[in-house]
Order: sequence, then structure tokens, then C-alpha cells
Amino acid sequence: MNTKQAPLIENTFFNFRPIWLAFFLALTIFLGFQAVQVKPEASFEKLIPLSHPYIENFMDRQDDLRGLGNAVRIVVAAKQKDADIFSAEYMQRLQDVYEEVRYLEGVDQSAVRSLWDPAVRWTQVTEEGFEGGTVIPDTYDGSAASLEELRENLLKSGQVGIMIANDFRSTIVVAPLLEMVDGEPLDYQAFSAALEEVRDQFSDSDFDVRIIGFAKLIGDLIDGATQVGFFFLIALAITFVLLFLYSRCIKSALISLLCSVVAVTWQLGLLNLLGYGLDPYSMLVPFLVFAIAVSHGVQVINAMAIEASFGHDRITAARLAFRGLYIAGILALVSDAIGFMTLLFIDIQVIQELAVAASLGVAVIILTNLILLPLLMSYLGVSLTSIMRAKNKRLEHSPVWHRLSFFTHAKAAPWSLAAALLLGVFGFVASADLKIGDLDKGAPELRPDSRYNLDNAYVTDNYATSADVLVVMVETPEQGCVAYEALEAVDRLEWQMQNVAGVQGTLSPAYITKRVIAGFNEGNLKWETLARNQFVLNQAMSNLPAGMINNQCDLLPVILYLEDHKANTLVRVTKAVEDFAAENNSEAAQFMLAAGSAGIEAATNEEIARAQTFMLIFVYAVVASLVFITFRSWRAVVCIVAPLGLTSVLCQALMAQLGIGVKVATLPVIALGVGIGVDYGIYIYSRLRQYLGEGKSLQDAYYHTLRSTGKAVSFTGLTLAIGVGTWVFSPIKFQADMGILLTFMFLWNMIGALWLLPAFAHFLLKNPSKA
Repeated sequence: MNTKQAPLIENTFFNFRPIWLAFFLALTIFLGFQAVQVKPEASFEKLIPLSHPYIENFMDRQDDLRGLGNAVRIVVAAKQKDADIFSAEYMQRLQDVYEEVRYLEGVDQSAVRSLWDPAVRWTQVTEEGFEGGTVIPDTYDGSAASLEELRENLLKSGQVGIMIANDFRSTIVVAPLLEMVDGEPLDYQAFSAALEEVRDQFSDSDFDVRIIGFAKLIGDLIDGATQVGFFFLIALAITFVLLFLYSRCIKSALISLLCSVVAVTWQLGLLNLLGYGLDPYSMLVPFLVFAIAVSHGVQVINAMAIEASFGHDRITAARLAFRGLYIAGILALVSDAIGFMTLLFIDIQVIQELAVAASLGVAVIILTNLILLPLLMSYLGVSLTSIMRAKNKRLEHSPVWHRLSFFTHAKAAPWSLAAALLLGVFGFVASADLKIGDLDKGAPELRPDSRYNLDNAYVTDNYATSADVLVVMVETPEQGCVAYEALEAVDRLEWQMQNVAGVQGTLSPAYITKRVIAGFNEGNLKWETLARNQFVLNQAMSNLPAGMINNQCDLLPVILYLEDHKANTLVRVTKAVEDFAAENNSEAAQFMLAAGSAGIEAATNEEIARAQTFMLIFVYAVVASLVFITFRSWRAVVCIVAPLGLTSVLCQALMAQLGIGVKVATLPVIALGVGIGVDYGIYIYSRLRQYLGEGKSLQDAYYHTLRSTGKAVSFTGLTLAIGVGTWVFSPIKFQADMGILLTFMFLWNMIGALWLLPAFAHFLLKNPSKA
């Protein structure tokens, strides 16, 4: 073989193989050391769109809204059927939990609330005026008399249904969290583990501890997502078996797997060097990198076996395999990387970090599976069994591939495109029901029967106020929160929101002020209204509980308790608030969204809705541009990209029918599916164009393409689908959802490349010179 005529890039690597292998080994050791230091991480702020107006408003006012942002709620419940909270044993258990939670690292100690907190008070109206005090009096000693006094205080506190269960069998400890602890981000995994220790310590046959909140959810997600390592091992075993059955060569199967694992190692090492960790959403990326690496490794192994079947020695076969694949492979991987980078346009940090992780992963595959793999195989070669099998397959007629080659025929191609069109129309109609955001109650990232969702259901069933809270922030001039105009506007908003479907209840300073004014007038309900007399308002507002008024008196929070956080509910409620604000904003009161868990989720949904279409258009534009630049043909763009479009439409239809909403966990699937799927079309079109250039007819060219590259593409599609299909059994529901969607996209992208690409080629590539 005349190496002088070989491409420069080929000689650069193959003429200096020992040097490159030594470099790759050193790089693997260094990045492997970095990879083992990657730790799971999560952040409340990473999951929210920080530049969204809702979030900007909340961040500006978060110090005035402590407890309405990132907080956990710990429920202490009496287990026995005839038990309630009015026992010395229960109150002691509650106090122990309260004290334990207060001193957990990451908890804002001064803002923790429970019945034992002095800020939780009761108030009543008597003939002599107002009386009040702490819910648990200073004289409490656990006796029957003090427990009876406690009962009376609770009934007068207004906390029944809020901090106290409707059936008086449990109470809640609310613990707001700090985002930074000693200059470092809060470790959610460690904090969740600490909460579990609290649960284990204080739960027994008489009492039960239930925990909900973002920190607990993220902790459960990290614990569950770490099981992705188990699925990775399963995928590794499945892939090895399938690779061996495909190549009949243990060396080829092992080296292909080794290079794919090296790609994952390099990716994780680079992430650590760049200061990134792995959050619950990006923990799946290493598996995707492994899957993509295997798909390109299969192409190399397949090409090398074919070249060896012509009698070439190991190094020549490796060179020819590299020469025939490096352009298509680099194009496919660059398309993948740039496609993933389009996720950077979504202003949610966790998605942006996923984009960086995925892009780094596919970038290193260029080195590990397109360069390192052929270099290693140039020394080891493929087995004689594999060579003979490839030679027999090459010489014998293949009835399966011969039948599939008829997709290029004039009788089959129009029907294929007609069927694709019908599927596209069906998918478009079916995807009309696709929703943005969550479609289930509780935490849809977890299984309905998960501990977290069972705890959340308990709170929803036993408390009048749900955990889905949306806070409208009403800004006033400084010291203007006591003005009648501001309070009257808040009162009208509250009344209007009480009549919006999905709003379970409301609470505002205006409501409390009216109750206090009625109390000043012997509790007469006729006086339960806002007085125009400023002195009366001032006196009434002085009785507001902590958290309902700030020091500058320029903020009035209106708390809306929602029935759920489903996408439709959030859209309906936020639109009602925005419509009210548009009509009623004034110098005295400016209505702004939004704080609270539901407010943050509403902002996230809006960001995803804004970015979804743009991201999809952009990723297709990037992929189409790269294909056009490489092949210099718009026909190539149609043949390769059009089948991907059908897959995307059908995937959205599948999401709509399965009740999977577009959210932080599922949005990246669209870009990932397109990025990975384009590989199939690029390899097939590249080989098809090569055979057309040799003068073969379109059907013969496609037949030979299928016998070589098509075989590898079909094997890769099935292998990847089986690998991600194991995710369906994950305890993390969003991982199971991603498994379903990626399995579908892997299979349909494969089918599209094998079925639709030749149909388009029939109409566009009849003249080989146009390929």
C-alpha cells in the first residue's frame, strides 16, 4: 500500500502509532484520576431560569419572602388510630424534631417555624380587647391542663390546616434553606441524607416523620439516579454480547467497548477539570456518550473486517477503515456536538450543563473511537473467523438486503413517501395535545408510589393548604404597605383569585387586617372590612404575623394555595394575575409574579415553552448546514435530515399520548435524539454516494451500502435501543420516560435512515453526479 498517497490526517496518526498510543494512555490515566473525583451535585438555582422576570422579581425580594422559596416541610404524625397531637409524648417528639432540624447544616435557623417557635402565636378578641400569646405557653409542662390550654390556643391560632393537620394528628415543621453554606453551595445529597437520619431517629411504632420539599426531592433523585451505574453495567454486558454475536471476534468486541469506556472516562475527567459535577439530569449523559461511542466503534470494526476480507493485512485494513470513515464520522460527531450545544440557548443552568457534558462527550469520541480504536486494531487485527464471515457475507447473495434495496425502486419509493407523509400528519395531530410542564400530581420525576410522593399525598390530603404555593408580590412605596389604596387592591386581587379554578385558598395581609379590625369591634363580622381611617389600619397592621410584612413596609405578599402544579393550572392562575395587574397596577400598588414553588415552576414552564420551538429549529438548521457543507448538495440535506424530522414529530406524539410533558427532564431528549440519529443517515449516504460514484445503479449502490454500512447501522440502532430500554425499570420516573423516548428515537431514526433515505434518493439521486 502506498502510504504517500494517503490523506495527511491518516499518515499523521498511523506513521507515529506508538507515540499516539503512549499519549492516549497518559491522557487516559490523567483524566481517569480526574473522573473519579466527579461528585453528584444539585442546586436550586440551577433548575430555574434566572433571567425570567418572575425569578428576577423573586430573587430581588427573597430576603422578604423567607420560607416561600427553597424550604423543606417535616411532618410529625401520630401513628396510632386513636392518637392525636394532644399528648405529652407527641409534643416532646415534635420539640425534639424541631430542635434537630434547626441545627442541620444548610437550614436558616432563624426562619424555622413549628408550634414550638415563639413566632407562632394565637390571638383572640375579648370584651377588654385583644389577647394573645405563644401557642405553646411558657407554663406548658405536659400535664392534662396544659394540653387542654394548648388545644384552645391552637383553635385560636388560625394554623389549623396550615401548620396543624385538619384531623389534629400531625403538625409541620417548616425549614427554609440557605443556598450557600460557608461559602460553598448546599450539598443536597448530604442534606437529604441528614433528613433521612432525622426520619429514622424519630420514627417508631407511635410516630411517623414525613418530609417534602425541593431539597428532599433532589436528594431522592440523586440517590435513584446513581443507580444509572447499575444500568450502565447492564448495557455494557448486553453490548458486549451483541458485539461478539455481530463480529464473532472477542478482540473486536472488547477493544470497541474499551474505547467507548475511555470516551466516558475522558468526558467525566474533563467535566471535573472544568468545575462541573453530575446532577440528577446529566447523570444519564455518560451512558449516551457510551452509546454513541459504540455506534461509531461498530462502524470501524465492520469496515475493518470488510477490508481484511479482501486480503489486506492488519495495518492496511485499519488504514482503509479509517480513510473510509473519518470524514463521515467527524461530520456525524460534530453535528452531534453542535446539536447538543443548542441547548445552551435555554436559560436553565442544569440544561446548559447537560449540553456542555454531552458536547464534550461526543467531541472526545472523535479521538477515542475514530482514531484510538483503529490504531489499536492495527496491532491486534480482527479474528480469522470474523474475516471469513465478512468474506462469505460479501460474496454470497443477501435476500434480506436485496429486498430492502427495493425501497429505491420506482414502485416502492412513492408509497414510502406517502406512508411517511401520513405518519407525519398523524404525528402532528396527535402531538397537538403535548403539554409544557408537569401533568401529574406530586413530583412527576419520581414514581407515584415513591416515598416522597406518598409523603406529598399525605400533606395534600390532611392539610387545607397544599405544598403548591404561588406568591404574588405587591410592591408599594416605602412605608406604603399600610395605605388603604394598596390594601384595597390586594383585597380585590384575593377575592378574584379565590374564584379562579385551581386555587384552593388564599392568604394576604389584607385578609388578616380585616379579621383584626373585626376583632377590635367585638368580632362583629359587619366590621370585617378595610377601614379608610389610616390610624385604624396602622393599628390592625401592627398585628400581622412574621413574614407578612417587611421592615421597609413596601411589600405585600398574596399567597395562593393551588390544587396542584399541573401546567394548565399554572397557566390559568398566572394569566388571571397578569390580567388583574394590567388593569390595576398603580403608584400605590404594583402586582408582580412570582415566588413560591408554583411560581418558580410557572417561570420554568414559560422558559421551556419559549425555547422549545427555537431549539428544535436551530438544531435542525445546524445539522442541515453541516451536511450541506460536507456533501455540497441540498439533496444530501433532504435525504439525511427529512427522516429525522418524521422521528421528532412522532416522538412528540408519543409524549402526548403517554402523558409526558415537555420539561427540564425531557426537553433535552429532542436535541439528543436528533444529534444521535443523524449519524445513521450520514454513514449510509456517504457510502451510497461512494458506490454511485463507481458507476453503479441506485438500487445496486443501495444494496451494497446495506451489505456494509446498513448492517452496522441496523445493529447499532437495535443495540442502543436495547441498552436504553433497560431504563424503563429505573425507580426514577423521568429516567424511565427518557428510556422510552430514546428507545423510540433510536429505532425510528434507524428505520428512517434505512427506509426513507432511499425513497428520497430515488427522486433526488437518479443522476449519480448530483449525489
